[in-house]
Amino acid sequence: MSAHLYVEGGESKEDQIRCREGFRKLFEKAGFSGKMPRLSACGGRGSVFDDFKTAYALRKVGDYIAMLVDSEDPVGDLERTWDHLKHRDQCDKPVGATDEQVLFMTTCMETWIVTDRRALQEHYGHSLQENALPPLTNLESRDRHEVYDKLVHASRNCSNAYSKGKRSFELLAKLDPAVLKQHLPSFVRVDRILKAKL
Repeated sequence: MSAHLYVEGGESKEDQIRCREGFRKLFEKAGFSGKMPRLSACGGRGSVFDDFKTAYALRKVGDYIAMLVDSEDPVGDLERTWDHLKHRDQCDKPVGATDEQVLFMTTCMETWIVTDRRALQEHYGHSLQENALPPLTNLESRDRHEVYDKLVHASRNCSNAYSKGKRSFELLAKLDPAVLKQHLPSFVRVDRILKAKL
């Protein structure tokens, strides 16, 4: 049996390498060292879905094929992921696929990043304007643009101000899974499903 996770992120080849590295380091800290799923950074949402569908169609019996994407909008029921994708993106579930094959960063990867204030402080230092970050309560119900804009604003005076790509994946690699599990049901779900499948 093998496990393959198709991840949203990384528009260029360099960023795809950084994306895989960032998620690998995060998952290793979450306890997946030695049983890591294969990670493919696919770029945008459409590419992730296309790559997932192809891999799903060619899978061997027992293989776990999944995608990890931004939910983009708050999710009504984290266990009904295909319903969310159908409603939001008009993505049709492949025959036989299950909701456990769609893992969400709710509402965006930046939600995961703003959750770990210690990692942000260590990464940015004293120039980080922490009070500009969104509150930790109900983070997954916040608009993705709000979360992203507040992270950019909070780091604007830092020499390495937040931006998507290299900097976002550097931060991802520094996050503490225990902190994410404390605040984010989406991360708890990702951790639970991957541990059951690997």
